[in-house]
Amino acid sequence: MWQRTAILILGMMAALPAAALDYQSVIEAAVLYDTPSRQGTPLYAIARGTPVETVVALDAWVKVRDSTGDLAWIEKRLLSEKRMVIVSADRATVRAQPYDAAPIVFEAERDVLLELAGPGPIGWAKVRHRDGRQGYIKALQVWGN
Repeated sequence: MWQRTAILILGMMAALPAAALDYQSVIEAAVLYDTPSRQGTPLYAIARGTPVETVVALDAWVKVRDSTGDLAWIEKRLLSEKRMVIVSADRATVRAQPYDAAPIVFEAERDVLLELAGPGPIGWAKVRHRDGRQGYIKALQVWGN
């Protein structure tokens, strides 16, 4: 009997959709609100290029989560599909190849914004600095990927 129950539960779990995280970046400096309206209470400002995770999308507004975990509303027109990440470690190392012994291209401090330049192997993200330098960073050292 327990085998049938286990098979049933596994089958139901397999049918559930995978929850994919949807990240976007802010096009220009913007104010985030507590409600999906400019009449809401302004909570804080967010810088251009900052990555946010989409939680809920309405017509003209999107509820987002930032790298600190805060939730707020932003106008949809202020978001871009351009993928950015923000350094979450105190100091992160960007390497020429996705392995620990690869030459260092540059180091970035906490809160530096980097463009997600493409897919990397598991555990790594390929990133580009605004000055054009690019390489691989450990995925655990950034948020937004």
